[in-house]
Amino acid sequence: MSWEESFQSWGKPPGSTEQEMCDNAVRAIRKAVESSHALNLHNVTVFPQGSYYNRTNVRTDSDVDICVLCSDTIFFDLPSGKTASDFNITVPADYSFAEFKNDVESAMVGHFGRDKVKRGNKAFDIHENTYRVDADVVPCFDYKRFQDNGLTPKGTAFNQDRGGRVINWPDQNYRNGVGKNEATGRRFKSVVRILKHLRNDMDEAAIPAAKQISSFLIESLVWNVPNEGFGHGTLTADVRWTLAHLFNNTMNYEDCKDWTEVNDLKYLFLASDPRMVAQAHAFLSGAWDYVGFK
Repeated sequence: MSWEESFQSWGKPPGSTEQEMCDNAVRAIRKAVESSHALNLHNVTVFPQGSYYNRTNVRTDSDVDICVLCSDTIFFDLPSGKTASDFNITVPADYSFAEFKNDVESAMVGHFGRDKVKRGNKAFDIHENTYRVDADVVPCFDYKRFQDNGLTPKGTAFNQDRGGRVINWPDQNYRNGVGKNEATGRRFKSVVRILKHLRNDMDEAAIPAAKQISSFLIESLVWNVPNEGFGHGTLTADVRWTLAHLFNNTMNYEDCKDWTEVNDLKYLFLASDPRMVAQAHAFLSGAWDYVGFK
């Protein structure tokens, strides 16, 4: 099989069987939440996020990322010099995140059984069965970034068990991904899937550069490729252009310091952590060589 044939296959979204098993996982988590008396006392919604929701998942990345969001309490950041009362925010909250995460755990264990639920630092792993895939269930609160200009981007956030807060922007990730996909003749998501497959192939071949590269990092790297890099006569040409552009611009931090995640609200690389740029560059170099581009 030629690389173009492989890329044509890899660029397609998962088939109907894989999609149905992902959908079943989402429905099962919703049922678990709806069965919880404690969670029914609060404004809680369940929705998929990540590569499954964005339709950039590939067959071997089979778990589904599911957000269980409580909107009764918010996490927030304020402009310098402002206080919570300036934005009519009451602190402390009546319902803490620790209580909420424990309630989500009880709901999952009550529905699936203790042996099927593993509590992690960030999320609960709900083990797969014959009709659904693994699910990573992430309890979250609403998050708002208040700004002096009056704009208030809204996302989700959660506290890790071992400390530290993680902020995500699932709606913005989805909208921006759809927009870029349409602007590139539906090539953006195809190239993302191809590079994810390529990463998995390289990992199976024990190529070290593929080991530390996350699915979301690949998606965000391709997000930063100009639209002119897509829409060539073949997918192989798109992949070649993408890898060349990303390789050249990750040689030095200064050339990629303004790159963002797909949400366009978080920088992809931080000056305080140069390892991530180096890891991305090594993967791109390894991918170029693995395909055999000249």
